[in-house]
Parts: sequence; C-alpha cells; structure tokens
Amino acid sequence: MISEEFDQYFETNKQTWDKKVDVHAKSDFYDIESFKKGKTSLKHYELEALGNVSGKSLLHLQCHFGQDTLSWSRMGAKCTGVDISKKGIELAKQLNEELQLDAKFICCNVLDTSQVVKDQFDIVYTSYGVIGWLPDLKPWAKMIAERLKPGGTFYMVEFHPIVWMFDYLENKPEIKYGYNQSEVIYEEYQGTYADTNSNMISKEFGWNHGIGEVISSLCEAGLRIQYLEEHDKTPYEIFPGLIEKEKGMFETEDKLYPLIFTIKAIKG
Repeated sequence: MISEEFDQYFETNKQTWDKKVDVHAKSDFYDIESFKKGKTSLKHYELEALGNVSGKSLLHLQCHFGQDTLSWSRMGAKCTGVDISKKGIELAKQLNEELQLDAKFICCNVLDTSQVVKDQFDIVYTSYGVIGWLPDLKPWAKMIAERLKPGGTFYMVEFHPIVWMFDYLENKPEIKYGYNQSEVIYEEYQGTYADTNSNMISKEFGWNHGIGEVISSLCEAGLRIQYLEEHDKTPYEIFPGLIEKEKGMFETEDKLYPLIFTIKAIKG
C-alpha cells in the first residue's frame, strides 16, 4: 500500500509520463514503425540473461507503453505489463491488438501490483530507469517475491546508482546527488530523454538507491541472488560525453565507474 506522504509525488510523475507517451510514440528513440515490422526493443543484457522464454509466464514491471513486454510476447512468453501511466497502458493495448499478440496490460502504481495482479509468474522483469521512481525498495521487493512462483526468476537491468549522482541537465555532467540520498530529488526541464527538442515540460520526483539497498531489499523479501554484475557499457546514451566504441553500446572515455548493473535472483 502506498503511503499518503508520497501521493503528490506519484501523481506528478504520472502526469509527466502521460505526457511523455505522446512524445515518445512519435520519436526515433522508440521507432514504433520498425517495432511494428518486427524489430525487438530488447537489448543484449536481458536477452542473454533470460534466454528462451517460450511458454513461460512473465510479469513486466513499469512497462511504459509495452514495447519490451510485446517483444517478450513475440518470443513466446505469456506476458503481463503494468505501468502507472494510463496513456501508456492504452497505447500498449493498441499495439498488442494491432500485432495480434496476447499480452495483458494493467494500469497501476508498481507498488500496488499485488493488489490488482493475483497470478504468480515464472519471470518478473524490470529494466532501465525504473527504481529511481520509488521512495522505498522494501515494498517493491516484497511485491516481486509475492508475484513469483516458487523457483521463479527475477531479473533486472538498471542504470548504475553512480550515474544518478550526476546532474546532466546542464552541459557537462557534475556530481550533485548522494549515492544513498534518502531525500526526494525534484527536476523540472523541457523535453524528455527520447526527444530533447520537445516542448513538453517534464516534472519529476525521484530517489537514489545504492546497490546495497537493492540487494538487501531483495534478500529480505526471500529472494536468493544468483549474481550481481556491473558493466561499463550501456545501450543508451544516458548523458553527454559518452563514446560509442561498438555499435549501440556507449561508455565513458576513462571507464572510472560502471554505467549498468544487472541482478538475477531466484525465489526460495
């Protein structure tokens, strides 16, 4: 259950994500037309980690407008996607119908997932810019454990918490925020990561979570960590100054810190 203390933050974020859907759906970043023709939105980290998902049930947390969910569905998984944005879920359902897939989509705050989704899944999946929207990871991890079948797999690929220490809205990225900062972070800026030239105003509340917090929350919820990996390369150009040394993968020039981390865990 979500604390009333955070309702205003979630409502602001929800409104921003509703606005982002229209912008993102038209962007080259998401390239919906290529996606409709069969291009997957999944990246090599998650594809290598989860392998053959055919016939498996998969819950995708914070799915935006469902491209990853539908990509897993194309690979034969029985998918359910949840997201806080009503417009995102509406578009996901439209794409699902147009592509004649069988994914289900539900609009809810990810922390309320267990209130509206009662099934248990072989796989729970979440990726790229997700936990920063959550003030507390303990209820998030508890929900994941609740939604996994015994022996089921949780997999996440996420931007490294060191990345979120930087303020990169103004020119050169500079360290501004704490690695384990508990105070809420508010940002207001024009555009969005998928279209920096858009006229929309993004208003966002977020929180930083160190890897220790992520791991401890999952373990406390009863998950057994198979691995935690940290990577110097990211499939997204997340702030200025990254170098594309191999196609579609970006890294810092000096490689002084990782950009991505991945976790694979098993329930019980």
